[in-house]
Amino acid sequence: MLTILGFGMIATFLVLIMMKKVSPIAALVLIPALFCVFVGKGAKLGDYVVAGIGDLAPTAAMLMFAIVYFGLMIDVGLFDPIVRGILKFAKADPVRIVVGTAVLAAIVSLDGDGSTTFMITVSAMYPLYKRLKMSLIVMTGVAATANGVMNTLPWGGPTARAATALKLDASDIFVPMIPALAVGLLFVFALAYVLGRRERKRLGYLSLDEVTETVTENSDEKVLVGAGASGGRASGSGSGKQSSGGAAGTGSGSAAPSYQNEDGETFAALDPNRATLRPKLYWFNALMTVTLLTAMIMEWLPIPVLFILGAALALTVNFPHMPDQRARIAAHAENVLNVSGMVFAAAVFTGVLQGTGMVDHMAKWVVGGIPDWMGPHMALVTGVLSIPFTYFMSNDGFYFGILPVLAEAGNAHGVSTLEVARASLIGQPLHMSSPLVPAVFVLVGMAKVEFGDHTKFTVKWAALTALVMLGAGFLFGIL
Repeated sequence: MLTILGFGMIATFLVLIMMKKVSPIAALVLIPALFCVFVGKGAKLGDYVVAGIGDLAPTAAMLMFAIVYFGLMIDVGLFDPIVRGILKFAKADPVRIVVGTAVLAAIVSLDGDGSTTFMITVSAMYPLYKRLKMSLIVMTGVAATANGVMNTLPWGGPTARAATALKLDASDIFVPMIPALAVGLLFVFALAYVLGRRERKRLGYLSLDEVTETVTENSDEKVLVGAGASGGRASGSGSGKQSSGGAAGTGSGSAAPSYQNEDGETFAALDPNRATLRPKLYWFNALMTVTLLTAMIMEWLPIPVLFILGAALALTVNFPHMPDQRARIAAHAENVLNVSGMVFAAAVFTGVLQGTGMVDHMAKWVVGGIPDWMGPHMALVTGVLSIPFTYFMSNDGFYFGILPVLAEAGNAHGVSTLEVARASLIGQPLHMSSPLVPAVFVLVGMAKVEFGDHTKFTVKWAALTALVMLGAGFLFGIL
């Protein structure tokens, strides 16, 4: 019964958010609460939720202060040179823009934090997508899938979890997987090219005018050179009224004027002359960021502590006056509230799923349903199962709850624990679009994309990317 209810709870959640009947936060809270009552453990709902919040509180703290820190770095212009380089390559060609999105997301993913990746990628690319009327769902789908492939880095989380759960060395799991992961990343770039060709066909071939930043009384158009966008003119079917957009959640407040496009949306312009720029502190901020990322990779301190200290130092050095500090905090408060709210809502979902025992029953049902003849192929089974399982549950639930069972079953049939561990990484491209991953709400929130729309578009491409990685693993003899 718990198995049926567990799958029923997940299915109900996904259907409702994809049909846009309820908001993700409401669904993450109300649906598990209802199913907890169905299970007959409504009296323990409070305990499950508190336990879930306790497990996710460090993640929430990390995300909150990471958003503030990297938001400040965007404000002061740390990433402007990188953005200009990517957008100089992209020009106004939809193909180059989508491929540039994938490349930028992959590069920034080297820090191991999905929220950071999505904040920088969206801040850089959103104005250009908006101005040229390109699909924002293409941007979120490509960014999430590229980040999912890179999430397999040893400091990204899944590899470390697999190593811990199976008592293995993380390098023994990751290093042999590099060829398969490289194929997966190349596939994402190829996918970005195909999706860019679709956008080019839909919009026509676009070109940018060389325009200096101007704002006139008769025009609401503003060139966003600092964020990498400039005035646009469409020569194909996408021609018509021009619009421009700013990076959501950045550059707001007194630092940059706001304006509306023809759809009535208000944006904050991240312009190259914004008052928040700190060119004299550029190398200090660069060194501080490199030190922060190094400390995170080397695990000198817990990641939440590092970002709390980093945010406080960045705020104090770059904005020493109290009114400026309050303005910067207020500028990023919406993103902080949205993400932290989603994390604590997800704590209700995971708390009920684990506290009621539904996860354990679901895992045993799936493993028990594997026929004996598939035993010698447990690496393949693990790789396939990792795709839906890491989407429907947290990485902790999969790697600490299900992976040891799969590894034990593989050992009984002569399959090495290392092969099973490597195969468990296959599902990460899809995992990064899971509603249980807080970072994905940073992505869709900043891009102003409905989570349900992002899910419907991304799931098929992310799952295909995972299958390509799985095929490459067997082709290279890794699995």
